Amino acid sequence: MNAIEKIIATHAGLKVVKPGQIVDVKLDYVMANDATTTLAIDVFKKELKGERVFDREKVVLVMDHYTPCCSVDAAETHKKMRQFGMDQELKYVYDGVGVCHQLMLEHHAKPGDFIIGADSHTCTYGAIGALSTGMGSTDVAVGWKEGKVWIKVPPVIKIHVSGKWPKGVYSKDLVLKVIGDLTAKGATYKALVFEGEAVRDLTVSERATLCNMGIEAGAKFAYVQPDDKVKAFMKEWGREYYPVIEPDEDASYERVLTYNVANLEPQIAYPHSVDQVKPLSDFEGLEIDEVFLGACTNGRFEDLETAAAILKGKRISDKVRMLVTPASNAVYMEAMERGLIRNFIESGAMVSPPGCSACFGGTIGIIGPGERLLTTANRNFKGRVGSPDGEIYLASPATAAASALYGKITDPRKVI
Repeated sequence: MNAIEKIIATHAGLKVVKPGQIVDVKLDYVMANDATTTLAIDVFKKELKGERVFDREKVVLVMDHYTPCCSVDAAETHKKMRQFGMDQELKYVYDGVGVCHQLMLEHHAKPGDFIIGADSHTCTYGAIGALSTGMGSTDVAVGWKEGKVWIKVPPVIKIHVSGKWPKGVYSKDLVLKVIGDLTAKGATYKALVFEGEAVRDLTVSERATLCNMGIEAGAKFAYVQPDDKVKAFMKEWGREYYPVIEPDEDASYERVLTYNVANLEPQIAYPHSVDQVKPLSDFEGLEIDEVFLGACTNGRFEDLETAAAILKGKRISDKVRMLVTPASNAVYMEAMERGLIRNFIESGAMVSPPGCSACFGGTIGIIGPGERLLTTANRNFKGRVGSPDGEIYLASPATAAASALYGKITDPRKVI
Protein backbone atom coordinates (compact mmCIF):
# COMPACT_ATOMS: atom_id res chain seq x y z
CA MET A 1 0.00 0.00 0.00
CA ASN A 2 1.02 3.61 -0.44
CA ALA A 3 1.21 5.99 2.53
CA ILE A 4 -2.30 7.35 1.98
CA GLU A 5 -3.79 3.87 2.11
CA LYS A 6 -1.71 2.90 5.14
CA ILE A 7 -2.80 5.89 7.20
CA ILE A 8 -6.44 5.27 6.32
CA ALA A 9 -6.10 1.57 7.14
CA THR A 10 -4.52 2.37 10.50
CA HIS A 11 -7.35 4.71 11.46
CA ALA A 12 -9.96 2.25 10.19
CA GLY A 13 -8.47 -0.62 12.19
CA LEU A 14 -7.84 -2.63 9.03
CA LYS A 15 -4.77 -4.34 7.64
CA VAL A 16 -5.45 -3.45 4.01
CA VAL A 17 -7.62 -0.95 2.15
CA LYS A 18 -8.10 -0.37 -1.57
CA PRO A 19 -9.21 2.60 -3.68
CA GLY A 20 -12.99 2.91 -3.77
CA GLN A 21 -13.47 1.13 -0.45
CA ILE A 22 -15.63 2.98 2.09
CA VAL A 23 -14.44 2.81 5.68
CA ASP A 24 -15.02 4.52 9.02
CA VAL A 25 -11.90 6.24 10.36
CA LYS A 26 -11.10 7.49 13.85
CA LEU A 27 -10.23 11.16 14.03
CA ASP A 28 -7.22 12.74 15.68
CA TYR A 29 -8.62 16.27 15.40
CA VAL A 30 -11.75 18.00 14.16
CA MET A 31 -11.26 21.68 13.29
CA ALA A 32 -13.82 24.34 12.45
CA ASN A 33 -13.59 28.08 11.89
CA ASP A 34 -15.93 31.06 12.05
CA ALA A 35 -17.04 30.62 8.45
CA THR A 36 -18.46 27.17 9.17
CA THR A 37 -18.89 26.54 12.90
CA THR A 38 -22.34 27.97 13.51
CA LEU A 39 -24.02 25.51 11.15
CA ALA A 40 -22.04 22.65 12.68
CA ILE A 41 -23.20 23.69 16.15
CA ASP A 42 -26.83 23.72 14.99
CA VAL A 43 -26.49 20.26 13.42
CA PHE A 44 -24.71 18.92 16.51
CA LYS A 45 -27.42 20.15 18.87
CA LYS A 46 -30.61 19.93 16.83
CA GLU A 47 -30.11 17.12 14.32
CA LEU A 48 -27.71 14.84 16.18
CA LYS A 49 -28.99 15.67 19.68
CA GLY A 50 -25.37 15.93 20.74
CA GLU A 51 -24.63 16.66 24.36
CA ARG A 52 -20.84 16.35 24.62
CA VAL A 53 -18.11 16.25 21.98
CA PHE A 54 -16.14 13.01 21.81
CA ASP A 55 -12.94 14.58 23.18
CA ARG A 56 -12.58 18.16 24.44
CA GLU A 57 -8.88 18.17 23.48
CA LYS A 58 -9.45 17.05 19.89
CA VAL A 59 -12.04 19.60 18.84
CA VAL A 60 -10.42 22.86 17.71
CA LEU A 61 -12.32 26.10 17.04
CA VAL A 62 -10.68 29.05 15.31
CA MET A 63 -11.92 32.58 14.73
CA ASP A 64 -9.92 33.76 11.74
CA HIS A 65 -12.12 34.64 8.76
CA TYR A 66 -13.94 37.56 10.35
CA THR A 67 -11.42 38.83 12.86
CA PRO A 68 -11.26 41.51 14.02
CA CYS A 69 -15.06 41.50 13.72
CA CYS A 70 -16.34 43.80 11.00
CA SER A 71 -20.09 43.28 11.36
CA VAL A 72 -22.79 42.43 13.87
CA ASP A 73 -23.28 39.06 12.16
CA ALA A 74 -19.60 38.23 12.66
CA ALA A 75 -19.76 39.30 16.30
CA GLU A 76 -22.77 37.05 16.85
CA THR A 77 -20.95 34.15 15.21
CA HIS A 78 -17.95 34.61 17.47
CA LYS A 79 -20.16 34.90 20.54
CA LYS A 80 -21.86 31.61 19.62
CA MET A 81 -18.50 29.90 19.09
CA ARG A 82 -17.12 31.11 22.42
CA GLN A 83 -20.23 29.95 24.23
CA PHE A 84 -20.06 26.51 22.60
CA GLY A 85 -16.41 26.28 23.56
CA MET A 86 -17.21 27.11 27.18
CA ASP A 87 -20.21 24.77 27.31
CA GLN A 88 -18.12 21.91 25.94
CA GLU A 89 -15.05 22.88 27.99
CA LEU A 90 -12.95 22.80 24.83
CA LYS A 91 -9.23 23.18 25.43
CA TYR A 92 -8.47 24.87 22.10
CA VAL A 93 -10.53 27.90 21.08
CA TYR A 94 -8.38 30.40 19.16
CA ASP A 95 -9.60 33.96 18.75
CA GLY A 96 -7.74 36.31 16.43
CA VAL A 97 -4.33 34.67 16.75
CA GLY A 98 -3.99 33.29 13.24
CA VAL A 99 -5.38 31.34 10.32
CA CYS A 100 -6.78 27.96 11.33
CA HIS A 101 -4.46 25.94 9.09
CA GLN A 102 -1.33 27.67 10.33
CA LEU A 103 -2.39 27.11 13.95
CA MET A 104 -3.04 23.44 13.24
CA LEU A 105 0.45 23.09 11.78
CA GLU A 106 2.07 24.92 14.69
CA HIS A 107 0.22 23.26 17.56
CA HIS A 108 -1.70 20.14 16.61
CA ALA A 109 -1.23 18.14 13.40
CA LYS A 110 1.46 15.49 13.36
CA PRO A 111 2.69 12.81 10.93
CA GLY A 112 0.24 9.97 10.50
CA ASP A 113 -2.78 11.85 11.86
CA PHE A 114 -6.21 11.77 10.26
CA ILE A 115 -7.84 15.19 10.58
CA ILE A 116 -10.99 16.75 9.20
CA GLY A 117 -11.84 20.42 9.13
CA ALA A 118 -14.80 22.50 8.08
CA ASP A 119 -12.65 24.34 5.56
CA SER A 120 -11.59 23.21 2.11
CA HIS A 121 -7.89 23.99 2.63
CA THR A 122 -7.57 21.58 5.55
CA CYS A 123 -5.45 19.49 3.16
CA THR A 124 -2.54 21.79 4.16
CA TYR A 125 -1.39 19.47 6.97
CA GLY A 126 -0.15 16.95 4.44
CA ALA A 127 3.00 19.08 4.52
CA ILE A 128 4.04 17.29 7.71
CA GLY A 129 2.68 13.89 6.74
CA ALA A 130 -0.85 14.05 8.12
CA LEU A 131 -3.94 13.03 6.17
CA SER A 132 -6.27 16.00 6.40
CA THR A 133 -9.29 16.99 4.40
CA GLY A 134 -12.07 19.52 4.35
CA MET A 135 -15.64 18.41 5.00
CA GLY A 136 -19.00 20.09 5.32
CA SER A 137 -20.41 21.32 8.60
CA THR A 138 -22.69 18.28 8.90
CA ASP A 139 -19.80 15.82 8.68
CA VAL A 140 -17.84 17.93 11.15
CA ALA A 141 -20.75 17.83 13.58
CA VAL A 142 -20.81 14.03 13.26
CA GLY A 143 -17.07 14.03 13.92
CA TRP A 144 -17.58 16.09 17.06
CA LYS A 145 -20.15 13.63 18.36
CA GLU A 146 -18.73 10.29 17.25
CA GLY A 147 -14.99 10.89 16.88
CA LYS A 148 -15.10 9.20 13.49
CA VAL A 149 -16.39 9.71 9.95
CA TRP A 150 -16.71 7.65 6.80
CA ILE A 151 -14.27 8.08 3.96
CA LYS A 152 -13.83 6.55 0.53
CA VAL A 153 -10.27 5.43 -0.07
CA PRO A 154 -9.03 7.62 -2.93
CA PRO A 155 -6.84 6.70 -5.89
CA VAL A 156 -3.45 8.39 -5.60
CA ILE A 157 -1.62 10.51 -8.16
CA LYS A 158 2.11 10.70 -7.57
CA ILE A 159 3.80 13.93 -8.60
CA HIS A 160 7.54 13.40 -8.96
CA VAL A 161 9.52 16.64 -8.97
CA SER A 162 13.21 16.68 -9.86
CA GLY A 163 15.84 19.35 -10.48
CA LYS A 164 17.28 22.27 -8.56
CA TRP A 165 15.15 25.31 -7.84
CA PRO A 166 16.15 28.28 -10.01
CA LYS A 167 16.35 31.80 -8.62
CA GLY A 168 12.95 33.44 -8.37
CA VAL A 169 10.93 30.22 -8.67
CA TYR A 170 9.07 28.80 -5.69
CA SER A 171 6.70 26.07 -4.59
CA LYS A 172 3.76 28.38 -5.40
CA ASP A 173 4.89 28.45 -9.02
CA LEU A 174 5.13 24.67 -9.08
CA VAL A 175 1.70 24.04 -7.61
CA LEU A 176 0.09 26.57 -9.96
CA LYS A 177 1.71 24.77 -12.88
CA VAL A 178 0.46 21.40 -11.59
CA ILE A 179 -3.10 22.71 -11.13
CA GLY A 180 -3.03 24.21 -14.61
CA ASP A 181 -2.03 20.84 -16.02
CA LEU A 182 -4.46 18.75 -13.97
CA THR A 183 -7.34 21.27 -14.24
CA ALA A 184 -9.70 22.12 -11.40
CA LYS A 185 -11.39 18.72 -11.67
CA GLY A 186 -8.39 16.58 -12.57
CA ALA A 187 -7.85 15.19 -9.08
CA THR A 188 -11.41 15.18 -7.78
CA TYR A 189 -11.68 12.75 -4.84
CA LYS A 190 -8.11 11.65 -5.39
CA ALA A 191 -4.95 12.17 -3.37
CA LEU A 192 -1.83 13.97 -4.53
CA VAL A 193 1.54 12.78 -3.28
CA PHE A 194 4.45 15.13 -3.93
CA GLU A 195 7.89 13.51 -3.97
CA GLY A 196 11.34 13.78 -5.49
CA GLU A 197 14.55 15.72 -5.04
CA ALA A 198 12.97 19.14 -5.51
CA VAL A 199 10.27 18.41 -2.93
CA ARG A 200 12.81 17.19 -0.39
CA ASP A 201 14.70 20.46 -0.86
CA LEU A 202 11.62 22.43 0.22
CA THR A 203 11.09 23.60 3.78
CA VAL A 204 7.97 22.59 5.69
CA SER A 205 6.49 26.02 4.96
CA GLU A 206 7.09 25.61 1.25
CA ARG A 207 5.56 22.15 1.33
CA ALA A 208 2.52 23.62 3.07
CA THR A 209 1.99 25.84 0.03
CA LEU A 210 1.97 22.74 -2.20
CA CYS A 211 -0.49 20.83 -0.04
CA ASN A 212 -2.70 23.83 0.68
CA MET A 213 -3.61 24.16 -2.98
CA GLY A 214 -4.26 20.48 -3.63
CA ILE A 215 -7.98 21.12 -3.29
CA GLU A 216 -7.80 23.52 -6.23
CA ALA A 217 -7.35 20.46 -8.44
CA GLY A 218 -10.17 18.74 -6.56
CA ALA A 219 -7.90 16.57 -4.40
CA LYS A 220 -9.21 14.98 -1.22
CA PHE A 221 -5.72 14.88 0.25
CA ALA A 222 -2.30 16.32 -0.56
CA TYR A 223 0.72 14.74 1.06
CA VAL A 224 4.49 14.88 1.40
CA GLN A 225 6.34 12.00 3.04
CA PRO A 226 7.80 13.25 6.37
CA ASP A 227 11.58 13.50 6.75
CA ASP A 228 14.17 15.10 9.03
CA LYS A 229 12.85 18.57 8.16
CA VAL A 230 9.48 17.62 9.58
CA LYS A 231 11.16 16.16 12.64
CA ALA A 232 13.01 19.45 13.15
CA PHE A 233 9.77 21.39 12.66
CA MET A 234 8.03 19.36 15.35
CA LYS A 235 10.96 19.87 17.71
CA GLU A 236 10.95 23.61 17.02
CA TRP A 237 7.36 23.76 18.21
CA GLY A 238 8.11 21.64 21.29
CA ARG A 239 6.11 18.69 20.10
CA GLU A 240 6.72 14.96 20.07
CA TYR A 241 7.68 13.36 16.77
CA TYR A 242 5.86 10.13 16.02
CA PRO A 243 7.07 7.18 13.93
CA VAL A 244 6.42 7.76 10.24
CA ILE A 245 4.32 5.44 8.10
CA GLU A 246 6.37 4.47 5.05
CA PRO A 247 4.84 3.37 1.73
CA ASP A 248 5.56 -0.14 0.49
CA GLU A 249 8.21 -0.43 -2.19
CA ASP A 250 5.65 -1.92 -4.55
CA ALA A 251 2.94 0.63 -3.72
CA SER A 252 0.62 1.36 -6.62
CA TYR A 253 -0.55 4.73 -7.94
CA GLU A 254 -3.21 5.69 -10.44
CA ARG A 255 -0.61 7.58 -12.44
CA VAL A 256 2.66 9.46 -12.10
CA LEU A 257 3.28 13.02 -13.28
CA THR A 258 6.84 14.29 -13.63
CA TYR A 259 8.20 17.82 -13.39
CA ASN A 260 11.68 19.32 -13.45
CA VAL A 261 11.81 22.65 -11.63
CA ALA A 262 15.01 23.59 -13.44
CA ASN A 263 12.76 24.29 -16.44
CA LEU A 264 10.08 26.13 -14.46
CA GLU A 265 9.54 29.89 -14.56
CA PRO A 266 7.28 32.07 -12.38
CA GLN A 267 3.60 31.33 -12.94
CA ILE A 268 0.37 33.32 -12.76
CA ALA A 269 -3.20 32.06 -12.31
CA TYR A 270 -5.49 34.53 -14.05
CA PRO A 271 -9.23 35.31 -13.71
CA HIS A 272 -11.48 33.62 -12.90
CA SER A 273 -10.25 30.09 -12.17
CA VAL A 274 -7.21 28.70 -10.39
CA ASP A 275 -6.51 26.27 -13.23
CA GLN A 276 -6.15 29.10 -15.73
CA VAL A 277 -2.38 29.27 -15.46
CA LYS A 278 0.26 30.73 -17.75
CA PRO A 279 3.90 31.79 -17.38
CA LEU A 280 4.28 35.20 -15.78
CA SER A 281 5.89 36.46 -18.98
CA ASP A 282 2.44 36.40 -20.61
CA PHE A 283 1.27 39.06 -18.14
CA GLU A 284 4.44 41.09 -17.67
CA GLY A 285 3.62 44.78 -17.40
CA LEU A 286 -0.09 44.35 -16.64
CA GLU A 287 -1.02 47.19 -14.27
CA ILE A 288 -2.45 46.27 -10.86
CA ASP A 289 -4.19 48.20 -8.08
CA GLU A 290 -3.59 46.07 -4.98
CA VAL A 291 -1.12 43.46 -3.75
CA PHE A 292 -1.94 41.05 -0.92
CA LEU A 293 0.76 39.06 0.87
CA GLY A 294 -0.65 36.51 3.29
CA ALA A 295 -3.23 33.69 3.65
CA CYS A 296 -2.85 30.06 4.65
CA THR A 297 -1.08 29.59 1.33
CA ASN A 298 1.73 32.11 1.67
CA GLY A 299 1.51 33.99 4.97
CA ARG A 300 4.27 32.15 6.80
CA PHE A 301 7.55 33.68 7.97
CA GLU A 302 9.56 32.51 4.97
CA ASP A 303 7.00 34.05 2.63
CA LEU A 304 7.22 37.38 4.43
CA GLU A 305 11.00 37.13 4.53
CA THR A 306 11.20 36.61 0.76
CA ALA A 307 8.99 39.62 0.07
CA ALA A 308 10.66 41.86 2.66
CA ALA A 309 14.09 41.21 1.17
CA ILE A 310 12.84 42.48 -2.19
CA LEU A 311 11.18 45.55 -0.68
CA LYS A 312 13.91 46.53 1.80
CA GLY A 313 15.13 50.07 1.24
CA LYS A 314 12.60 50.68 -1.53
CA ARG A 315 9.11 52.16 -1.85
CA ILE A 316 6.16 50.46 -3.48
CA SER A 317 4.60 52.16 -6.47
CA ASP A 318 2.26 55.08 -5.83
CA LYS A 319 -0.15 53.31 -8.15
CA VAL A 320 -0.77 50.37 -5.78
CA ARG A 321 -1.69 49.64 -2.21
CA MET A 322 -0.13 46.62 -0.49
CA LEU A 323 -1.54 44.67 2.44
CA VAL A 324 0.55 42.22 4.46
CA THR A 325 -1.17 39.77 6.83
CA PRO A 326 0.96 37.26 8.79
CA ALA A 327 -0.60 33.80 9.08
CA SER A 328 -0.31 33.68 12.88
CA ASN A 329 0.83 35.62 15.91
CA ALA A 330 3.95 33.48 15.98
CA VAL A 331 4.75 34.51 12.41
CA TYR A 332 3.97 38.14 13.28
CA MET A 333 6.25 38.08 16.33
CA GLU A 334 9.17 36.58 14.44
CA ALA A 335 8.67 39.05 11.62
CA MET A 336 8.79 41.90 14.13
CA GLU A 337 11.88 40.55 15.87
CA ARG A 338 13.69 40.16 12.56
CA GLY A 339 12.78 43.62 11.30
CA LEU A 340 10.44 42.50 8.51
CA ILE A 341 7.43 44.46 9.74
CA ARG A 342 9.51 47.63 9.77
CA ASN A 343 10.64 46.87 6.21
CA PHE A 344 7.05 46.52 5.05
CA ILE A 345 5.87 49.71 6.72
CA GLU A 346 8.83 51.73 5.47
CA SER A 347 8.18 50.47 1.96
CA GLY A 348 4.63 51.80 2.11
CA ALA A 349 2.75 48.57 2.83
CA MET A 350 -0.01 48.15 5.41
CA VAL A 351 0.34 45.36 7.99
CA SER A 352 -2.77 43.83 9.56
CA PRO A 353 -3.40 41.45 12.48
CA PRO A 354 -3.15 37.72 11.69
CA GLY A 355 -6.14 36.15 9.98
CA CYS A 356 -7.66 35.34 6.61
CA SER A 357 -7.80 39.03 5.71
CA ALA A 358 -8.00 39.79 1.97
CA CYS A 359 -7.85 36.15 0.89
CA PHE A 360 -11.62 36.07 0.59
CA GLY A 361 -12.66 39.64 1.27
CA GLY A 362 -14.40 38.96 4.57
CA THR A 363 -12.92 41.87 6.46
CA ILE A 364 -10.34 44.09 4.74
CA GLY A 365 -8.58 44.54 1.43
CA ILE A 366 -11.53 44.19 -0.92
CA ILE A 367 -11.27 45.60 -4.42
CA GLY A 368 -13.66 47.80 -6.38
CA PRO A 369 -15.08 47.49 -9.89
CA GLY A 370 -12.41 47.33 -12.56
CA GLU A 371 -9.56 46.91 -10.08
CA ARG A 372 -6.89 44.22 -10.30
CA LEU A 373 -5.59 42.34 -7.26
CA LEU A 374 -2.36 40.34 -7.29
CA THR A 375 -2.49 37.99 -4.33
CA THR A 376 -0.52 35.15 -2.74
CA ALA A 377 -3.78 33.48 -1.70
CA ASN A 378 -5.23 30.33 -3.23
CA ARG A 379 -8.35 31.35 -5.15
CA ASN A 380 -9.21 33.89 -7.81
CA PHE A 381 -12.93 33.25 -8.24
CA LYS A 382 -15.09 36.05 -9.58
CA GLY A 383 -16.15 38.36 -6.75
CA ARG A 384 -14.18 36.51 -4.08
CA VAL A 385 -12.40 39.66 -2.89
CA GLY A 386 -14.94 42.38 -3.43
CA SER A 387 -16.48 43.49 -6.71
CA PRO A 388 -17.40 40.81 -9.26
CA ASP A 389 -16.13 43.29 -11.83
CA GLY A 390 -12.63 43.12 -10.37
CA GLU A 391 -9.86 40.72 -11.39
CA ILE A 392 -7.74 38.47 -9.17
CA TYR A 393 -4.33 37.07 -10.12
CA LEU A 394 -2.47 34.46 -8.05
CA ALA A 395 1.31 34.46 -7.66
CA SER A 396 4.23 33.79 -5.33
CA PRO A 397 5.33 36.18 -2.54
CA ALA A 398 8.37 37.17 -4.61
CA THR A 399 6.20 38.04 -7.60
CA ALA A 400 3.85 39.96 -5.31
CA ALA A 401 6.67 42.05 -3.85
CA ALA A 402 8.31 42.75 -7.20
CA SER A 403 4.97 43.74 -8.69
CA ALA A 404 4.22 46.07 -5.78
CA LEU A 405 7.46 47.93 -6.49
CA TYR A 406 6.52 48.68 -10.08
CA GLY A 407 2.73 48.80 -9.89
CA LYS A 408 2.45 46.11 -12.53
CA ILE A 409 3.03 42.37 -12.80
CA THR A 410 6.80 41.97 -12.67
CA ASP A 411 9.13 38.98 -12.88
CA PRO A 412 10.83 38.68 -9.45
CA ARG A 413 14.04 37.51 -11.11
CA LYS A 414 14.58 41.13 -12.16
CA VAL A 415 14.87 42.34 -8.57
CA ILE A 416 16.34 39.39 -6.67
